[in-house]
Amino acid sequence: MARLLGVALWPVKLLYRRWQIWGRGALVSRPTKRSYSFEFKLAVVERFVAGEPATELAAELELSSPQLVQTWVRTYRREGAGGLRPKPKGRRPRDPDAAAGPESELEQLRRENERLRAENAYLGKLRALREQPRQ
Repeated sequence: MARLLGVALWPVKLLYRRWQIWGRGALVSRPTKRSYSFEFKLAVVERFVAGEPATELAAELELSSPQLVQTWVRTYRREGAGGLRPKPKGRRPRDPDAAAGPESELEQLRRENERLRAENAYLGKLRALREQPRQ
């Protein structure tokens, strides 16, 4: 079928596996992305490691594809059980140790001195550019 359609073999295999599980429903996209609890993922991974095939697990537990089970197993093997926990959304908060420590007065003065030197250099170059004759 892949040759007939002129596409790579692996997407056709994945679609065929989904079709084996869901039948015609495999071709219909699901409207929302489901999220699974840590306990659920861990139970699925443990069953897979015990010897149950990913295809049967996906069909029994109504997962979108066997690939999802294999992704969880790969994460479990690489990062341990903690890798299956939900990740917080968005940007990580700043390091509280770096922001919490009060700066010494000497450090504040050094930073201000550096900023003023940069500002002075910028203004000097700007003045020199304005005084150049136009060509």
